[in-house]
Amino acid sequence: MQVRAPVDGQRVSGHRHRAGKSRAGLLLGAAVLLVESPSNTTTAQAQSALPPVTVEAPVQRPKPARASESSQRRTQAAARQRSRNAATPAAPTISERAAAAAAARQAAKLGYRAMPSSTTLRSGASPLDTSQAVNVVPEQVLKDQLPRNIDDALINVSGITQTNTLAGSQDAVIRRGFGDNRDGSIMRNGMPLVQGRSFNPAVESVEVLKGPASLLYGIMDPGGIVNTISKRPELYQHGSVTLLGSAFSASKTGADGLLDVTGPIGDQGLAYRFIGYGVSEDYWRNFGRHREMLVAPSLAWYGQDTTVQLNYEHREFIYPFDRGTAFNPVTKAPLAVPSTRRLDEPFNNTWGTSDLMQASIEHRFNQDWKLYAGYSYNTETFSANQLRISTLNFTTGVETRSNDGTQGSLSNASYGTSYISGSFWLGNVRNEVVFGGDGQYRTIYRDNLIRQATPAINVYNPVYGLVGPGTTVSNSDSAQTDKLGQWSLFFQDTLHLTERFALVGGVRYMDYDQIAGRGKPFVTNTNVSQDKVLPLGGAILKLTEEVSLYASYTESLKPNSTIAPIGIVIDSNVAPEEGVSYETGVKFDLNKRISGTLALYDLDKTNVQTTKTNSAGVVELHTVGRARSRGVELDVTGRLTDSWALIGSYGYTDARVTASEDVTLLGKKLQNVALNTASLYLVYDFGTALPGQLRLGGGARYVGDRPGDAINSFFLPSYVVADIFATYETKYQKTPVIYQLNVKNLFDTVYYPSAVNNLNVAIGEARRVSLSATVKF
Repeated sequence: MQVRAPVDGQRVSGHRHRAGKSRAGLLLGAAVLLVESPSNTTTAQAQSALPPVTVEAPVQRPKPARASESSQRRTQAAARQRSRNAATPAAPTISERAAAAAAARQAAKLGYRAMPSSTTLRSGASPLDTSQAVNVVPEQVLKDQLPRNIDDALINVSGITQTNTLAGSQDAVIRRGFGDNRDGSIMRNGMPLVQGRSFNPAVESVEVLKGPASLLYGIMDPGGIVNTISKRPELYQHGSVTLLGSAFSASKTGADGLLDVTGPIGDQGLAYRFIGYGVSEDYWRNFGRHREMLVAPSLAWYGQDTTVQLNYEHREFIYPFDRGTAFNPVTKAPLAVPSTRRLDEPFNNTWGTSDLMQASIEHRFNQDWKLYAGYSYNTETFSANQLRISTLNFTTGVETRSNDGTQGSLSNASYGTSYISGSFWLGNVRNEVVFGGDGQYRTIYRDNLIRQATPAINVYNPVYGLVGPGTTVSNSDSAQTDKLGQWSLFFQDTLHLTERFALVGGVRYMDYDQIAGRGKPFVTNTNVSQDKVLPLGGAILKLTEEVSLYASYTESLKPNSTIAPIGIVIDSNVAPEEGVSYETGVKFDLNKRISGTLALYDLDKTNVQTTKTNSAGVVELHTVGRARSRGVELDVTGRLTDSWALIGSYGYTDARVTASEDVTLLGKKLQNVALNTASLYLVYDFGTALPGQLRLGGGARYVGDRPGDAINSFFLPSYVVADIFATYETKYQKTPVIYQLNVKNLFDTVYYPSAVNNLNVAIGEARRVSLSATVKF
């Protein structure tokens, strides 16, 4: 007879016994089990619990011996125990068990196996058992491609394009036609961030929950959320040191250094991780430098039924504040200067610090029910010199500029959530439920706004260094403030009516307040206090254990607000922006090797804020704007054969304005949204054919043309950018060493990923070659 047992003991007939007398046999069985464990064990499973153990059930204990016989029997028992100890191999420790489990997972990672984190959907349900699309950029993809920011990582996901990054200082991605910088859609482990850049070496993988996500995340644009997943402490000792050298050209070089070490503390399930990172490199254009430092310690405790996670990140940075180039409004062509030529000054930089602290606890009551509670505090301070173009004569090259800047910017977000998930039977219907609540208080503040005139420059023959950073504070523009508070309760139930068919229903009750404005003295331009009930519905039909059909109805909500004076104060009488989405599609997970989603959606956003100047010259606010996005998305990732792995996507996004009092906007395509996007990256693993392990990979991404402004007066041209990489793992005196070569933008393509207007058009990075060496220990 065999029974399953946890790490610290075994269960027999429903009772727990101490594991001391049978620990050797128990752990020996564990070692055998780990050798046979499947390669598709997920990272989340390994972090929340160690692998199960198979042991022989203990025989019944004999009755106690008489006192007269006890001494002799103790002597005989001791002799037998010495004999058994001599014959039994050393039992594996918890660290050895964890190392074996990690080795079993490694093959799946190399095959681009993609499994979402439980924090994204607030449950541990399989993607096949959910009614919304979740796309994953797995850990190994990030290791292979070495993305530089979140925009770079998300090139692997359908229907995503870049929008206004605030001169390269903010994450800004459009999902299904909607999104902006500072829109609250970027998460870390399911909790919101306010720091400008969310991607760094402490991130293990990236996930995107598509469509309106307000049921799980509250106030949100309808395109979806991006969830970055942290690297976690592990219960076996290992680490690595990486040194990387890079070059955009012969004179534009840089270097990175990364230390990542993790392991157990004692033998009771406590583990640590420390990540340290630094980079110093030349900017690829004619001046500028990027410097960044990250320190990220974390702790975790993996108990039998409880997991506790604590992580902290401190980041210091300085990088160019670069508004890019300009497009001629007449010819619709980019400014006729080299792409490396900047139109501002060498002092245009952003510098600051960010701190992120998160704590979470997950407790499993039994095999059906678990509790999750998490808290996150994120803050960032920065200042920036922001000299910008005011006007440009494309014939003469004369450019007038405003010497702008920001001093004392402060953003912070305090967020807490707690929810219970589990399943129960109601009659013949199995219910999988998640219910809980969350609260958030977020502040975005800009203290001093610099506005100062400065002499003109000729972009065809620029002379830099004749002016310095601006110092004139504009009191009417300063003290820009946006405060948002939100408190919610949510409930979702998946009713499994049969083994193949399920219905999904959910609701969120949300109460929120928002105050926004600016000026010294401060002028309130938004003062909103409202509540709202948001529903969700869906259906899932599993055709097989590997293929399912799904359909869903989801909603989103985002209050209308402004920091700028518009003649009135936005209050509770002004309706919030609301998004409604209908979606259907098919999901597949074939042979636990290759998974993906094909989705069709129709998304409508109403009550979009617009302004109009009336006949008396007064600016009026109206919420009659309406926009919709319709599309098809395909995402695939995984292993084609034992040697070939891939990640690919295609997105068709038709997003345009469908109602507006401004006739110049009616029917126009949404800014920075491409009708077609596609990507495909392939990797070939030579396995054991060579003395070391060689992997070669590469691919390309395509982004179609996009409107560069709201009125579609010019379009950014389509582009294709190709990347390649090669890794070779060998050993030097028994020490594993990995060499990796990456070439990004292989053909040195000049492309324009986004625009704010025709005088503020971002330019994609030039070809970058990097070579790194990683030593494992």
